[in-house]
Amino acid sequence: MKRIGLSNLRLHILPVFVWLVAVAGVTALFQRRAQRFEVLGMAQGQVRQIAATCTGRLKSVPVELFQEVHKGDPIAIIDTVLDNEHLEAELSAASAEIKHLSAELEATRDRLIAEATNIETDRIASQRRFYVDVENARLRVLELKATIETDRMMLEDLELNSKIYAAQSILDQNDTVYYERRKIKVEYNVLVRKIEEDQRLLAQTENDLKQAHQRRDEFARRQPRLPSIDRALEVVRRAINVQERQVDALLARREPLILRAPIDGVVSQILRRPVRRTGEGVVRQMIRRSGEAVGAGEPILTISATRPSEIIAYVSGEQLGRIQKGVKVEVIKENEPAQIGKSQVTYFGPIMEVMPQQLWTVPDIPQWGRPMLIKIPPGLKLIPGEIVGIKVL
Repeated sequence: MKRIGLSNLRLHILPVFVWLVAVAGVTALFQRRAQRFEVLGMAQGQVRQIAATCTGRLKSVPVELFQEVHKGDPIAIIDTVLDNEHLEAELSAASAEIKHLSAELEATRDRLIAEATNIETDRIASQRRFYVDVENARLRVLELKATIETDRMMLEDLELNSKIYAAQSILDQNDTVYYERRKIKVEYNVLVRKIEEDQRLLAQTENDLKQAHQRRDEFARRQPRLPSIDRALEVVRRAINVQERQVDALLARREPLILRAPIDGVVSQILRRPVRRTGEGVVRQMIRRSGEAVGAGEPILTISATRPSEIIAYVSGEQLGRIQKGVKVEVIKENEPAQIGKSQVTYFGPIMEVMPQQLWTVPDIPQWGRPMLIKIPPGLKLIPGEIVGIKVL
């Protein structure tokens, strides 16, 4: 019985002993590695998580896990038309509204043309009346001037005849000459009064002509400018433009949303959705399939750059005084092919952070440090996640 108990005890102690030896060995290796380098760093590249930008149904994911993609390549296609949307009915309504507005546009155009024609006809008729008044006044002025001039010529003739009969009356004192002289004198006086009256009438007519000119010019100035047909129809046309944009928006919604790769890289992860089956207490991860609904902001896959862009390292509290931004460093790569390159610190973090687990000295004990970024030396071949040593020069 004692031998059996001792054997069981050895069986229980042996795994614990092996584990302790392994921990001690790993700790020794990390401590030795840490002693060889002042700081351990890790090469890191861009990692982009691709998420749905709107709610919809996943039509397809045309890439495979670990497939290489280039910037702009389609990586996920989402149907954005939801089940509760009735795009066909909305398109029909929008199309009907456009037809209604088009018919209204034509009717309005015909009405405006008719109104403009009537207004123009009335305006031309009124304008013609003003122009006729001016021309009538001009004709009356010309007529009076001609009449006055004719009367003046007759007056001159009467005056000449009067002088002739006056000379005869001196030589021949008879009744005939006397009566002719009196007759000429009466006609002369009547004609003088007529000329004076016509001159007053001419002055009045010239004033009437001036006023007719003023009324014609004032009418021309006060005439409103009729808006063009195009401007008058602008409101209806804008309404048509609104409907056309709505139709374009509806048609655009029918087009699937294509998510494209933002960087060159590799599909490092195709995310799964959590599913809890009936009667099971655990949540299973199921690969997404075509036709499944996705919400806005819900991740679909992850793309990682194949080449690291920088090295991130963490400085312990004891080393803070020796390392700062701009310090020259030496980057040492131990993995095959081993390489060494010179670089400098480009960024120094403001606070202490938990290091990535790959950089912990003891795997089960979290370690803190202040982050810094280092340029990858030219020609140094690294892959994302590779550990390198950092020495301050």
